[in-house]
Amino acid sequence: MTQFQTIDDLQLSGKRALVRVDFNVPIRDGKITDNSRIVRVLPTIRDLKAQGAKIILMAHFGRPKGNVVPEMSLAPVAQGLSDALGGEKIAFANDCIGTEISAQVDALKNGDIIMLENLRFHAGEEANDSSFAQELAKLGDVYINDAFSAAHRAHASTEGLARLLPAAAGRLMQTELEHLTQALGQPKRPVAALVGGAKVSTKLELLSNLVGRVDVLVIGGGMANTFLNAQGVEIGRSLCEHEMADTARAILKEAEAQGCKVMLPSDVVVAETLAENVPTSTVGASAVPENQMILDAGQQTAHEIIAELENCKTLVWNGPLGCFETEPFDAATNSVAQAAAALTVSGDLLTVAGGGDTVAALVHAGVDKDFSYISTAGGAFLEWLEGKTLPGVKALEDAA
Repeated sequence: MTQFQTIDDLQLSGKRALVRVDFNVPIRDGKITDNSRIVRVLPTIRDLKAQGAKIILMAHFGRPKGNVVPEMSLAPVAQGLSDALGGEKIAFANDCIGTEISAQVDALKNGDIIMLENLRFHAGEEANDSSFAQELAKLGDVYINDAFSAAHRAHASTEGLARLLPAAAGRLMQTELEHLTQALGQPKRPVAALVGGAKVSTKLELLSNLVGRVDVLVIGGGMANTFLNAQGVEIGRSLCEHEMADTARAILKEAEAQGCKVMLPSDVVVAETLAENVPTSTVGASAVPENQMILDAGQQTAHEIIAELENCKTLVWNGPLGCFETEPFDAATNSVAQAAAALTVSGDLLTVAGGGDTVAALVHAGVDKDFSYISTAGGAFLEWLEGKTLPGVKALEDAA
């Protein structure tokens, strides 16, 4: 299991806690439209306050590429955090390093919170520049990383700082790592992985890693079309990466060698175009009309997947089974998600899911509250599933 210190391992009363968070939230007309990333950090902030720490929050916003871009200021996010904390005062610093910022930090009392301006206004952040990391380190006594979603980047605030100050994981980072370890590090078996999405090429490393780590691999979405095509199945006008056929066959061969069962659709929902209320039909996966396209897995396929999950103890989910944003091509994703959620609620299945489309699909299916854990980390979640070392996580492990 991944070894790292947590907030519980640090003496924090009166200490300046430099906390890396991910507040890269959507903003429209100066207002936050989705504050879920802020809400997920509240347990860490509340625990630090309760222990009497002086809380210095660091985050990035957008891609200013080392330039000061006023519309990428974190000032609206500071207000959003204040709102999420019930109107609590959040001080805001107009930079993230320098003597003026040091003075603001020095003025903090135990339990006070200050948010620094966008780290990426300085080129040294993304370059993991040691001098920039050292300037940040001057502001704190301890470093806490609560931004798993940025842990796949070796930046000054995610990797460099962890090597300059006593370092620990915040509550969100801790929860994320514990669940991912449960899902793939030391899982209860059998383990199933459901991987969907449009293209095999974007998830090649993920698939290659999973066939050696899970017992059942369910492939859905446009990716399944590529695998069907690689086996000589005619798929009509369906989305397909024909050039990935050899790669798909190699993955199937490796899965067989590893004893991993691969599930592809046995029936599919087809239509002439992707739009709501278009005429559809359900056909066998090998009976797709040449003028139609596969837009969802069929009901029989969904039942087969659910039957498999009933025999599993762990499920890792990344990507939908069909074009869930457009009804009725959400049916397979919805039914499998709802079945997985029911198995989770009954205590029979550990379910860990992540990735942008995945979160949206599970919210759409109405089960986002019932899965064991849903990661909003995106790229970091994928890289973890691919078996890659995440610099931000490794830095915490090295500091333990």
